[in-house]
Amino acid sequence: MLTSLGLVTCVQAQGYRLEVIAQGFDLPWSVAFLPGGDMLITELSGTLHLVRDEKRIDEPIAGVPPAYFAGQGGLMDVVLHPKHAENRLVYLSLAAGDRRRNHTRIVRGTLDLDGMRLLDVETVFDALPEKDTAVHYGARMAFLGDGTLLISIGDGFDFREEAQNIGNHLGTMVRITDTGEVPKDNPFIGLSGARPEIYSYGHRNPQGVFYDAKSGRIFQIEHGARGGDELNLIEPGVNYGWPITTWGIDYSGARISPYTTYPGTAQPLHHWTPSIAPSGMTIYRGAAFPEWTGDIFVTSLVFRKVVRLDMDKTEVSGTEDLFAEIDARIRDVRTGPDGLIYILSEPAGDESGKIWRVLPADSN
Repeated sequence: MLTSLGLVTCVQAQGYRLEVIAQGFDLPWSVAFLPGGDMLITELSGTLHLVRDEKRIDEPIAGVPPAYFAGQGGLMDVVLHPKHAENRLVYLSLAAGDRRRNHTRIVRGTLDLDGMRLLDVETVFDALPEKDTAVHYGARMAFLGDGTLLISIGDGFDFREEAQNIGNHLGTMVRITDTGEVPKDNPFIGLSGARPEIYSYGHRNPQGVFYDAKSGRIFQIEHGARGGDELNLIEPGVNYGWPITTWGIDYSGARISPYTTYPGTAQPLHHWTPSIAPSGMTIYRGAAFPEWTGDIFVTSLVFRKVVRLDMDKTEVSGTEDLFAEIDARIRDVRTGPDGLIYILSEPAGDESGKIWRVLPADSN
């Protein structure tokens, strides 16, 4: 059942209720929850918006550095410093550069809500080398329990063999301190020719990363080509195989590799063929849906749904497709501080991009 309540659209389904809490976005990419109930929303086109009282504030946050908006590039992830309530620091990932030379960049700035701007913006990480493709940036971020920042870096599409080269950042997960320094316990410290920021490698285009504070585990999702999307458990120094191993084939139909497994490389916890085009993820730890506790939720761009993976620690015991009623490409999913699930959908037809909230069906 779908009803309209002013600007709010509600969708009722068995066990849950979907409602739109804000709309008017062009290409929403990520959401961060501020203390007090406000939200920050990035738009790929380069703007950072505030959502307050379930309404998108039209005036964007000023002071955001310009992003290279082309292909899959633009302004992407937003995360808060673990001590944001004290220091008001916000971290953004973006594509920096131009058509000939671009890369993933991480910046941080101090959020001034009174002035609606970011202050003292500085770059804390630049992925190397620069490339001439506007795809496969990765660009998802997650703070770990020790306060370090984990960043996903894509392989740039045309440079997939570089994902096996730890002398650059392409196709890796990178770990830095909150100021951009190299943590002293990173796995490749002191190894000749290795980039010391690298935490793991052999990735294609990681589009989601989540640190589960309860278990201390790091989960990550990444795009395959035609098939071979992966859910991975990320551990330091591990080679995740791309492009030596893959469960997918190339877009042309050609075989990328004869191997789905190979000595010295890690297998995914779960993989999808055909590709669902995973784009965001969360682990549910709220009280509103106790039957989903500990489960992983992964968004699908191509099939316009969210996949729930029934998790037993690191084992996937089953999957369930959810929220297809949204009927739009779904970019991100997060668990809010209120224990509810929030979803970002891209524009569809004449409809703008939206933020959806998932509530129990019997909630008021």
